[in-house]
Amino acid sequence: MLRLLQIEFIKLWNNRSSRILIFTYFILVTSIALVSMIKFDFGDIHFQLADQGIFNFPYIWHFNTYFVAWFKLFLAIVIVSMMANEYTNKTIKQNLIDGLSKKEFVLSKFLTVLMFALISTLFVFVVSLILGLIYSDYNEVSIIFSDLEFVLAYFLKLTGFFSFCLFLGVLVKRSAFALGFLFIWQILELIATVVCEQKLFGTKNGVADTVMGFFPLQSMYNLIEEPITRLNVIQTAAKQLGADFSMDYHVEWYEMLIVSAWTFLFIYGSYALLKKRDL
Repeated sequence: MLRLLQIEFIKLWNNRSSRILIFTYFILVTSIALVSMIKFDFGDIHFQLADQGIFNFPYIWHFNTYFVAWFKLFLAIVIVSMMANEYTNKTIKQNLIDGLSKKEFVLSKFLTVLMFALISTLFVFVVSLILGLIYSDYNEVSIIFSDLEFVLAYFLKLTGFFSFCLFLGVLVKRSAFALGFLFIWQILELIATVVCEQKLFGTKNGVADTVMGFFPLQSMYNLIEEPITRLNVIQTAAKQLGADFSMDYHVEWYEMLIVSAWTFLFIYGSYALLKKRDL
């Protein structure tokens, strides 16, 4: 496995665009620390975002993993381009000639996906831990390391999404078309959501949400619910206005299972496509 990872690392490192996108991604993840510096002054009113509890343990695990996940598109471009370059530069054919089996080739790509997801997760964990230790009002060990389910969900979310991008790269062979297909698929899921809610099931009984929860991109999104309405300041304001923001913010085991199943299908689908093709 180390040999396969080494091969992929050499390919990525020799690609200037991939290096730039990877560095940009980790810079953006680090930039979440800049949120703590956002201040607003309205006369005698002084507002600092960090004082609103967004970096409190254990809420920070929820907040950071939700918002940092939006940056995953940078690594998605790297993965799609990585696969497209195999066809463009004919390195896939050369790897097979040199003795690498199609199964090993797909495994090397999946290991790269896991490496991206794992390193990104560890990076987010470290950045969140540092920010929490600096700004959190709660520093008890039991509180610091509670709600780490969001970190696990973040890892599964990235793994599933990157596996989908890898599958599209194998299917379409061109990075621009693969990314375009990803965008079109997102639109199709949105259309399916509208059809389920307005034409088939309605919104009251929750059946539409259950059905859409089995779609790949929606299932990945469902892993981590939005954290804004969980903030005390939002909850307090909602109660004063008579609104109810009570939600279940926990990561559900069945949602993790659905994303894991899609990850398996995407990787197996990538292998099945390559196995049938005459390269």
